[in-house]
Amino acid sequence: MSKGKVVVGMSGGVDSSVAAYLLKEQGYDVIGVTMQIWQEENWEDISDNGGCCGLSAVDDARRVADSIGIPHYVMNFRRDFEKSVIKYFVNEYKEGKTPNPCIACNRYVKWEALLSRAKQIGADYIATGHYARIEKYPKTGRLCVCSSVTQAKDQTYALFNLTQEQLSSTLMPVGNFTKEQIREIAKSIDLQISLKPDSQDICFVPDGDYASFIEKYDGTKFPEGDFVDMNGNVLGRHKGIIHYTVGQRKGLGLALGKHIYVHHIDVINNRVVLCDNEELFGREVTANNINFMAVDHLDGEARAEAKIRYSHKKAPCTVKMENGLLKCTFDEPQRAVTPGQSLVVYDGDYILCGGTIQ
Repeated sequence: MSKGKVVVGMSGGVDSSVAAYLLKEQGYDVIGVTMQIWQEENWEDISDNGGCCGLSAVDDARRVADSIGIPHYVMNFRRDFEKSVIKYFVNEYKEGKTPNPCIACNRYVKWEALLSRAKQIGADYIATGHYARIEKYPKTGRLCVCSSVTQAKDQTYALFNLTQEQLSSTLMPVGNFTKEQIREIAKSIDLQISLKPDSQDICFVPDGDYASFIEKYDGTKFPEGDFVDMNGNVLGRHKGIIHYTVGQRKGLGLALGKHIYVHHIDVINNRVVLCDNEELFGREVTANNINFMAVDHLDGEARAEAKIRYSHKKAPCTVKMENGLLKCTFDEPQRAVTPGQSLVVYDGDYILCGGTIQ
């Protein structure tokens, strides 16, 4: 007796391949889907530079699907991806912010668009290979993303934006295993994918040159401008604001006899403001575009922990809502709070809420 029909987003990597295998073993009717999101017309001619959306990814996913005995399809999500991820990414950089395209992709493409397609073909669930779990928050009974069993690979930060409806139709089987356990399982499926390295780069900028991608996509050449210190004194010339992010030290092209860092980007005046390391630290963070998860609102102040970037270690804080914004005060100053990144608030392993740092 099938536990239900589930569409698994298969990128051709280790984690999503094992997710499909685990769900089949658990008694689900599994369908593998690789999401074609690359924007080139002749996408099948793209080499492995396409990352999780290139031709080699499709070949790997199809081979794994054959190995475990499930159907596999390629679905075109190019339009959804361009609208919700690429345009967002470009516009945020133009505004002097540092976006997180994976969070946008998770909410609007991997979940919203894929879930809609899955429902159209009669599926009950979608599933991914994320290192996270879906649990009910004990204090409210609401569904929320919960930390995986391995903090070393925990991916909850990138999933804070999912809705209750999306969570109710989602399975995350990989969150109950360590990476080492997943690779061992993968060996029994397909030795080739078990040795595959984890993806590191943003899939649509595989060479890491964000600025060149943005200028090509936007058709705009971003002008040079001044580097200035915190008092407005000119220190040199920058290459264009899209080349820089808060906290950056390398690649500034300045010889000032000391380490200096990007403090913020002044878009209106086309300036990149620099500072000493000590001036990068602050305790106050404000976020908008709030998504409530384990709770549906915040009453007054609440003690919690929060992260300000994917690689950030959760830090103790106090949070509250003020004038429609999520305000977070950390117990200790945090380094390089970056507009455009996400503030994600936790109660232990459970995501309470999150938003976009202003």
